[in-house]
Amino acid sequence: MVKATFINLPQDKKQKIESALLKEFSQYPLAKAQVARIVKATGIARGAFYKYFTDLNDAYHYIYDLALKTVHSPVKILPQFQAKQYYDNVTHFLEETKESTYAGLIKMHILYNENTFDHHFPAKILSALDPQNWSAMVLSHAAIRMVLENPEQKAAIMKRLKASLELLNRGKN
Repeated sequence: MVKATFINLPQDKKQKIESALLKEFSQYPLAKAQVARIVKATGIARGAFYKYFTDLNDAYHYIYDLALKTVHSPVKILPQFQAKQYYDNVTHFLEETKESTYAGLIKMHILYNENTFDHHFPAKILSALDPQNWSAMVLSHAAIRMVLENPEQKAAIMKRLKASLELLNRGKN
């Protein structure tokens, strides 16, 4: 967890560090990220970095959480499954990501960093999902990954997602 010393920094210094974190984690997978580049870009001492964050993972989680708060719309689990809602959420996420300053970070996370963490989805979300919503969530995340890996195939991937979600919709009737 980010330390209080970072939270209490003056806004301009905090933004400078956030910019350096964003640049580092947008250009390098977490396994190749370096504190040295971050401190060089910000002009802070290496020791200061560790006063703000426990380690690179901590810094990564901090900046990635900021990115998700910016581009990821909250997903509501409705009592009745709605294929259109999932499709619209994926479309919205992809558009928001594409236009966001966090685009590189999110792409890097999904393509390289996501599997380095033990928790992809909070347990309370997973336990609340019925099989139809769970399937739609898995399909949605797979579609996002595929579009980020192959942006030139976005139309075909989204068409397939829509058809797959509609199959789920019919499955419950």
